[in-house]
Amino acid sequence: MPATRSLTASQRDWLRVRSYLSEHRHGLALDAAGDYPAGLRIAGTPLLAAPGWQLAEPVPLPEVGLELAPATAQPSAALLGAAAPLLPERPDGTRYPRYSDALRDLAAPAVFENRATYRLTEAQLTAGLTPGASRLAFARGRYFDGIDTGEAAAHEYAATRLGGRPAGLRALIADPCDLSRRPANLAISTLTLRLDRATGRASFLMHWRDPAKVGHAGGLYQVIPVGVFQPSGEAGWNERRDFSLWRCMIREFAEELRGRSEDYGSEAGPVDYDSWPFARQMADAVDGGQIRVWCLGLGTDPLTYATDLLTVAVIDSRVFDELFSLSPRSNAEGSVLAAREFAAHVIDRIVTSEPVQAAGAAVLRLAWQHRDTLLG
Repeated sequence: MPATRSLTASQRDWLRVRSYLSEHRHGLALDAAGDYPAGLRIAGTPLLAAPGWQLAEPVPLPEVGLELAPATAQPSAALLGAAAPLLPERPDGTRYPRYSDALRDLAAPAVFENRATYRLTEAQLTAGLTPGASRLAFARGRYFDGIDTGEAAAHEYAATRLGGRPAGLRALIADPCDLSRRPANLAISTLTLRLDRATGRASFLMHWRDPAKVGHAGGLYQVIPVGVFQPSGEAGWNERRDFSLWRCMIREFAEELRGRSEDYGSEAGPVDYDSWPFARQMADAVDGGQIRVWCLGLGTDPLTYATDLLTVAVIDSRVFDELFSLSPRSNAEGSVLAAREFAAHVIDRIVTSEPVQAAGAAVLRLAWQHRDTLLG
């Protein structure tokens, strides 16, 4: 936004709240978690889960069944109406129609596109039974649908902390784990463990999300890679072709850990995962047992209602070193931090002392609880 631009008092106040939200995201999330029963929190972290979202033991990722309905799901008029008081007035006297419009105009991050997504509509995760007992159901969605409700709800929480009156959006949603009450764009949060089988020791990377680059969870630490479950492009042939948790994860590994662009050329034709060398290497390593991928559960952030599938990829050190690096570096969404030892005291320090995203804290805690299964 140009420094010389004239803003209304309403826009300035919106920016004041937005700045407070960005600066205090972690503390606000911790406080927001206290508004819900302790039994909903995963492994003592702020992340919330419905009863059917918590697993007693890890489930191999291929055992999670997916369903895609042809319908397009959008935020309800009631949700958008409840968010309206949170939107500032423009110089012509009109309000921004949606939170994403205000964010794009007044404080847009570098990565901010209203891309197609798979909107989560139902979820049931079950361990120890037949394949397919765990299932996730989706409809078509858009990325900004989550911004218009989740980020608006976080803005409302921050505004009330600054003395404002509740707008009613959070009260209308009421249960963050009720997927029928709001749009839920699923993110896949993956803890990547580099396992040295000779020593039995593992290490992992963390990601700092730069608030100038991302529209969600800026300023927080997170496991890596993480990405919204979505097609690789807008062309219709991508919808079914990319409707795979593993293919989405492959793209995020390539982007966040190898610096690949998000442009896969899929507007001209679908991504050919079989001939893409990196995807082929990953698939071969999975087939050979050198990469093992697990689902540990599903949860919702108490502040923003962001919904994450918690996964762990255990990669044998030889394969990891061929494909990735443990060195700190920058990427399109922030900074990859130095590798850390996968150990109880390290995880405790991260979860209790560092501003880590709720989903990241939960997957770290769960991974340590299930370390014998994951590293076995």
